[in-house]
Amino acid sequence: MKCIKMNFSEYMSEWLYGKNGYYTTYKNIGKEGDFYTSVSTSKFFGGTIAKHIISLVDEGFLSHDGVVCEIGAHHGYFLADVIEFIYTLRPALLSTLKFVIIERFDSLQEFQKNYFKESFGDAVSLTHYKSLDELRCENAFFIANEIFDAFPCELYYKGKTARVEGHTIEFDVENESVKNKADKYHKDRGEIAVGYEEFALSMASTCNKFEFMSFDYGEMLSRPDFSIRVYAKHEVIPFFDENIKRDELFSKSDITYDVTFEHVKDAFIQAGVEFIELKAQMSALVNMGILELLEILKQHVQENIYKQELEKVKILILPNFLGERFKMIRFRKN
Repeated sequence: MKCIKMNFSEYMSEWLYGKNGYYTTYKNIGKEGDFYTSVSTSKFFGGTIAKHIISLVDEGFLSHDGVVCEIGAHHGYFLADVIEFIYTLRPALLSTLKFVIIERFDSLQEFQKNYFKESFGDAVSLTHYKSLDELRCENAFFIANEIFDAFPCELYYKGKTARVEGHTIEFDVENESVKNKADKYHKDRGEIAVGYEEFALSMASTCNKFEFMSFDYGEMLSRPDFSIRVYAKHEVIPFFDENIKRDELFSKSDITYDVTFEHVKDAFIQAGVEFIELKAQMSALVNMGILELLEILKQHVQENIYKQELEKVKILILPNFLGERFKMIRFRKN
């Protein structure tokens, strides 16, 4: 990275999405990677979303030929798990639903296409778009996992916005837009996400009727301090740790922060989309039927296999693992 002064959002964007950015190429997630996600923990995460999609079809909200779209799919494992469970629970829908991934990077699109080909052959048709602006349809279900924490952000401290030069952070910029957001969400320091409003408007323009569900970590109201941090080989490194070597971690590790869901909610409401709910991942998955899926599994497999899957599901839903810290937020346009 050239040693020039830039806003922190530009620096974070370059770190994650630049020419050699962290998310521009295939990365392992899970034990061999830098962090775990709900998708890497258990196929029943995707299975529960599949069960929910079927319920949307049954209630008439999602048409039999509607679009099921994952945004920022990375490996494509999540959507593949959803499809696998749709095949198990309601196989007829595989021939009518349209499956879409929004993925900006060609290398990841290629990986996803190959994975789907290996997994499903010609039984499933997958369409790629580089952005939501390219998608137009009548009716859709959108799903995303850990997307809002990967939006670039500005760093704000007591009226000043950060600049970066040579990986050094200085709070010396007067930015009225960032200050207004900070005041709105009662922050005197912390992260101000950039791009939620444009994202919501893009989704609102795709079709007349949709549901959008996303899982991420954070709270409805903003936290009172900085949460920005780096994940490297399952080590969590606070971004302002005095011993951090940002030049060595840049683009080679994940950088993220806690989501202020009130900001996400406001962005979608402003775009004309109805906010439905925010709830802990534990409650969301249980309400959508993850335990019922485990009971179905128990009836068809040996006890040891059932127990293995049960232990994985516990990581998804127990409060001391992912169940409480991760939240599900849901919107509808109808």
